[in-house]
This record gives sequence, C-alpha cells and structure tokens, in this order.
Amino acid sequence: MGVEFGLLGEVTVRVDGRTGDLGPAKQRCVLAALAVDAPRLVPADRLVERVWGVDVPRRGRKTLYSHVSRLRQALSAVGAAEVVSRAGGYALLVDRPDQVVDVHRFRDLCARARGETDDAVAARVLTEALLLWRGPAMTGLDGEWAETERALLEGERLAAQHDLADTRLRLGEGGDLVVELAGRAAAHPLDERVAGQYLLALHQAGRTADALEHYRRLRERLVEELGTDPGPALRDLHRRVLAADPGLAGTPADGSAAVPLQLPTAPGPFTGRVTELAELDRALAPDGAQHAGVTAVISAIGGTGGIGKTWLALTWAHRNLHRFPDGQLFVNLRGFGPDEPKQAAGVLADFLTALGVDRDHQPQDLDARAALYRTRTAGKHLLVLLDNAATTEQVVPLLPGGTTCTVLITSRHRLPALLTRHGALPVHLDVLTEPEARTLLDAALGDARATAERAVTELVGLCGGFPLALGLIAARIRTRPALIEDVLADLRDLGLDALDSDDPDASLPAVLSWSLRHLTAEQRTVFGLLGIAPGPDTDLPAATSLTGLPARDARAALRALADTSLVADAPGGRYAMPDLVRAYAATTAVADLPEPARRAALERVVDFYLHTAHTAALLLSPHRPPVDLTPPVPGVRPQELPDPGAALAWLDVHHPHLLAAQRTAAAHHGHEAVWQLAWTLTTFHARRGHHDDELAVWQTAADAAAHLPDPTPRTLAHRLLGRAWSGLGLHEEATGHLREALTLADQHGDPVEQAHTHYDLARARGWQGDDRQALEHARRALDLYRALDQPVDEARTLNVVGWFAARLGDHETAAVHCEAALVLNRRHHDLAGEAATLGNLGYFAHRTGRHEHALDHYRTCLVLLRQTGDAHHEPVCLEWVGQAHAALDRPEQAREAWLEALDLYERQHRTTDAARTRRQLEDLDRAPA
Repeated sequence: MGVEFGLLGEVTVRVDGRTGDLGPAKQRCVLAALAVDAPRLVPADRLVERVWGVDVPRRGRKTLYSHVSRLRQALSAVGAAEVVSRAGGYALLVDRPDQVVDVHRFRDLCARARGETDDAVAARVLTEALLLWRGPAMTGLDGEWAETERALLEGERLAAQHDLADTRLRLGEGGDLVVELAGRAAAHPLDERVAGQYLLALHQAGRTADALEHYRRLRERLVEELGTDPGPALRDLHRRVLAADPGLAGTPADGSAAVPLQLPTAPGPFTGRVTELAELDRALAPDGAQHAGVTAVISAIGGTGGIGKTWLALTWAHRNLHRFPDGQLFVNLRGFGPDEPKQAAGVLADFLTALGVDRDHQPQDLDARAALYRTRTAGKHLLVLLDNAATTEQVVPLLPGGTTCTVLITSRHRLPALLTRHGALPVHLDVLTEPEARTLLDAALGDARATAERAVTELVGLCGGFPLALGLIAARIRTRPALIEDVLADLRDLGLDALDSDDPDASLPAVLSWSLRHLTAEQRTVFGLLGIAPGPDTDLPAATSLTGLPARDARAALRALADTSLVADAPGGRYAMPDLVRAYAATTAVADLPEPARRAALERVVDFYLHTAHTAALLLSPHRPPVDLTPPVPGVRPQELPDPGAALAWLDVHHPHLLAAQRTAAAHHGHEAVWQLAWTLTTFHARRGHHDDELAVWQTAADAAAHLPDPTPRTLAHRLLGRAWSGLGLHEEATGHLREALTLADQHGDPVEQAHTHYDLARARGWQGDDRQALEHARRALDLYRALDQPVDEARTLNVVGWFAARLGDHETAAVHCEAALVLNRRHHDLAGEAATLGNLGYFAHRTGRHEHALDHYRTCLVLLRQTGDAHHEPVCLEWVGQAHAALDRPEQAREAWLEALDLYERQHRTTDAARTRRQLEDLDRAPA
C-alpha cells in the first residue's frame, strides 16, 4: 500500500492515490508539526507551541489530545501511518520518511544531487525533487511556526532551483531555461547569482546581445541603488561572454535524452473539484504508471469556455509531477480563440525538439513524424498536456507511444471518437458549488472576508459558480479587498459587461465568443434563443416550438451546441446553461436577431407551455370546464400527455418554466396568456401545496385581467387571488378580493362565478374560525350549483356543508351531506372529491368514537390522495390515522403514521403542522406504558 504525506503544498495524506480527510486547519497543523520531524518524538509542549503559538487555548493539552485522537482515526481509516504517544510527546511513525514524507524526500534528493559528480544525473535528481512541490509549503496553515517553516522550505526550494539551473547550464541547456530565468530575474532583480544564470542562458540560446544588455541594465541599477558594481563572478562571466568563450557552451551528457519541462506555472488559488481530481487520480496505477490504453480527457457537461478545464488540468498535473520523472510536454492547441488552431505537424516538431531530436533530422511527412514521436515517448513516464483541442484529428497524432505516458486533453468539444477508439476517460466539469465559490472569494479577501460576507454571498449568486467570472473578481480584489463593493455594483448594473476586458484572455464575453466561431447561422440562432427562453433549461419539445424548426433540425442544433459545451445535457432529455453563459446567449440574441424574430420565438414557446399545461390541467381535474384557448401560432407543437400520471410528472418538471412563461407573457403584454397560464396551474398548486406560487401567478393574472374587456377573467382573478391569500392565512386580504369577485359576478349576472365565489368564501370563513358564516356561504353555493346542474361541484359543496355542520355540532346533517357527496363523487369518477369526502367521513367517525370505521375511510382516502398526487393533503390524512390508532391504544401504529406525516410536513416546509405532529409524538412517548 503506497502512503504519501504531503507538506509541499496543501497538507495531505494519500494512500494509493486517494486523498484522506485530515479535518480542520489546526488538525492538519498537528500532522505537519509531527511529519517534519517524523519519526522522531516531538514533545507535547513544542507541539502545542507549533500549532497555536502564543494563542494557546485554555485547555491546550486536551485540545491537542483531541486533534491527535481524530488524526489517529483518520489515518487508521485509510490504512496510513500511525501517531503514537511516548514520554511527554507524540511521534508520526513511518518506515521510510525519505520515501513517504515529501519534505524528507525533497531534502534527501537535494543532498544526493549535491554529492553527484554526473551533471545529467544531478539534473534528473533535482528535477525529481522540485516536482514534489504542489504549491506554497503547508498551504492553508496559519501561525508563526507554519510561516517560519514555510519561509525555510521556500528558501530550500529556491536553492534547489538555483542548483538545477547551474547544473543544466553546465549541460548547455540554457535555451530551455530562458523563460524560467527571466521570471526569476524579474522577481530577484538584484540577485547576482540569478542574473549570472540568466546572462548565460541568453548567451547559450544565441541571444548574446540580449545577455549583454541585461548585464548593462543590472550594473546601472546596482550603482544607482546600492552604489556598487557587480561582483567578481558576474564581471568574469560578462568578460567571457564578450570574448565568446567556447567553455560557456556547456557539455551535453553523452547519450542522455532531453528531459522536457514545459508545463506552465501552477494556477493561482484553486478550490473544489475534489471528485474530478479523484477521477484523474484513478486513471493512474498505484505505481504512477498509467493503466494500459487509458487517456484521460477533460471534457465537460456545461464545460464551455471559462469553466476551468485548464485550471483543473494544471492543478492536477502540478500535484502529480513526481509521477513523471521523464518530464512534461505542453501545448495550447488554440482550438478556441482569436488565433488559428495549431496543426499537429508543427506541434510534433516542437515536441520532438524538446525530446532531443534536432529539427534538421525530423521527417517532413506527418505520419513519419508521429511515428518517431511515438518511438521517442514509448516506455517513458511522461505527461503530455494538450490544452484547448478543437478536434479528435488534431489530437490523435500527438498521442504518445506505449502505455506508460499520461495525456490530459482539454476541449470544449466532447471528442467522442477519442473516447471510443482510444479509451479516453471523460471527466465532466460543471460550475463550482456555492461553498467552493465562497472559498475562492474568501481566499482573495484574506482578513477582510469577515466584513464582506454579504457582498460575497451576492457575488456568488450573481456569478452562478462560473469559475472564470469568480477568478476575474478574485484577481481584482486580491490586492484591494475594499474594491469588492465596487465590483458588486458593476456586476449588478452592467451584468456580463462588468467582466469584459481589453485582454481577451481575461474577458468572459471574449472567451465565450470563441465557442461560436465554428457554429452555423442556424446554430447561433438557436443558441441566442435559448438565452431568452423562459425557465432554467429546456427540452426538445419546448426548443422545437421556441425555434420554429422541425424536431429533427432542432435536435441536431441542440446536439451541436452540446458537442461544443455551450449547452449541457441534463437528466430527462434537458439542455441547460450556466447562468453567465445564458446571459451571454441573451446578448447574442439581441445583437444578432431582429426584435420581431425574438418576439415571435417567445410567443411560440409561451403558446407551447400554455397549451400543454392546459391539457395537463384537464387530465388532473377532468371535470373543470376548459378555458377557451385561441389556437397555437404556427410552429407550435404542444406536447401530448396520455394520462393524469404523465400530466402530473410533466407539471412537476415544468413548473418553473410555466412560472417563467407567465412572466414572459406579462412582459410582452400577452394578457390572455397570463391569466390562462395561472388557470392551468391552480389544481397542480393545490395538490403540491405551492401556496406562494399560487398567490404570485394570480397577482400577475389580476394585473393582466384589468386590461381585458371580458369581465370573466377579472372576476376569476379576484376570486382565486382571494383563495390564495386565504390559503396563506392572510384573511383580510382574502376577504377583500373575494368580495370584489362576488360584486363583479353579481354585476355581470354570472351565476357560475357567483357559486364558485360563495364556495371560496365558505372556506375562507372557515379558516377564520367563523363556521356559521362559512356554512351560510356553503349552502348558498350548493343552491346555485344545483340550479346550474353541476353535479361535481354540487358534490364538492355537499362535502363542505357537511364539514361545517359537524364543526357546529350537527353530526347528523354532516353525515347526510357527506354520504350524498360520496355517491356523486363515485358516480362521476371524481377521485379528488372522493378522497376529500372520505377524509371528512373518517374525521366524523373518529370524533364520534367509531375509530375503526374512521381508519377504514382514512385508508381509502390515502390511496386516492397518492393516486391523484395530492401531496399537500396526504400528511393531514396520515396525522388523522395516527390519532385514530392512538385512540385505539395502538402506540406503535400511531407513531409510524405520525413519523411519516412529520417527514412529509418537514419536506414541504410546513413548520406549524410539523410542530403539532412533533408534540403528538412527544405526548405518545410520555404516556405510561
């Protein structure tokens, strides 16, 4: 079993490539404080001092013991090393610290390199040592000891980098060091050792003029800032460069193959992606070799530009560089960007040069060049990172030979042929989770995060977890945290434009625009329309109506957008976009499509949702008189729904789309569609308990109905708005709207709406506790329904009359009316009405001491509630079942029913009902056995 303790980066423990959970920062600090001295004993006092410094908690020793105890459990869980306690302290027992603790291994390798006489061997050993670093040492640990240790280790790292540069310069590899040393010289402008290395690298690269100019600028700066000339070593090197001393060319190792080190610098603060990193880890065998034939491909559902593909690839690569002693090859293939994509032949030439093959000795034919590349890479433990690939054809010639190399490929395309023909492992990327996004911004804010919590919360919501957006914001606030409020204001006011920049690589709109370059005009149109479509995502039937395309063409366009990661396949045949990609799509719709085309598309998709929802509403409540809809506009294909189950399932999925469709219709003054969409949702809202949404749709409907000449929608809107307020317990608002509805119904001689309004007034008065007034309205409604010959509504009202009669103590009247209601329910196959009536009959039986009879009614009622999808009333019936069992002295059956009811109440966020049920359970537990 391979165990690795990592301190050169985040503090980690990995077993066979799997990372263990080491707990909070202080606990990880305990492990680091033990690991640096492993396997030697660390006295407890010294351990406390390392972890807490001067801010030792009051019970420091006990807190330390707690951390040690949890570390033991964590290490035991992954079968790693052991933390043991010995006289006055603790030790981390490992068999070979120089093999399993990266700090010890780093120091051991550096010591070996310093004693090595063969420069080629020394370079390989130092390279292996530096590849152990995954970022700043002990990332995430605070405190004086951690800072001191980090500074010490960074000094050792810099010394190793200097030693490696000197060694490679002696081997004549200055040309490969120019970029690295240029950065180091900029970071240490007065360090003469670094300056000498950069001078020699430029000279070996054939840039002697640049080398001499760098020496001149350094000399001027030393004189100006320190009042001194360069030291003798640097002056001697300058003289030798002027004299073109052949000894400066270096001595290449005989027969040694070049070790390319092309990987770009590790990205800045990285967060999340635990699952994806683990997937990439699993592509490697425990010994670091790749499983035969496996190529790891980073491709993403929702993985458009800016989703973090390169960020993930580089992070994983730098964390695993020690697995690739033969080096790394890297290329940006420019598949998506302002430049033309790179061709495989040119990339192969660069790769072969890095592998030690002179360009003059490389074959010109692509196949022959690829064959030589495979020969040179076969059997090596080499990492090849192909970034930003456009097509499979661009990538395949760049796959190395053998099975021991690892290839990472990032692409906005899915590259399916690479998966099927070359055994690639797809690693799908999506937006960051809310906690991951917060962590990224908190890290940028540093100590200022405590006062910026509100702003961070809003920024996370506005960015929707999109990594590039969060990274751009983090970069802006990292050095000036006070800018966070300005950044937030810009994002609120400007939207996507707030993330624009003159630098295309730092501009989210520019990065996203590159994905559109190879789309057809039709695909670009579909992309734009998806950005303005109502709802969080879409499916093929809705997209077909939105675009007005035949289903086959709409499907092809959606697949093309999914293949370029502009949309993501979501479960249930849906297509989704991250919020910021959707915002960008909306901007392209405004820019590319004339307003009449956008309006027509929205009219079609609203019609699709309206007509399909109308069908669903009638399947759920077949006795409701249908709304007189106008025929759908051309290009709309409403979805067919075969039965009530399919209708309920469709409404569950499309509820947010219907709410959004109503808002879209309202924004475009589609007043008829606005109130009709509200009508289609009423039964569904009642059965699912969506009271807040019911109120919202009827508030919008009431505003729309005021613009219509027909009084019926106005009456209906006031009545159902009153019902919605009543359902939320806001009785004064409810009564006002119901009275307005009754006035309108009376004025316009509408007996149907008069009956409906009296029925709703009865329920509203009942919720207010005025049972007598409620009974009066119910009887008035009953008379009207009978006169109108509407037996289903008559049955519904008979049940309500029975309920309020029972509430007033008239159980005989209650029973007669409810039994009559049950006969009508069953005659007209009204399952929802039958369930309500059986619930009332069971309640009456329970209240009059006939508990078994009550249970019979409740059981049948539950079956019907579940059959009709009435999740709102199901826990009420279960609560009554529990009460009947409790009355029969069956505590276990009562507990079972109440626990089920409690679970449903809590899932529906019905806190008052849940609290009542919880009290009944507590009373049951307190009852004597």
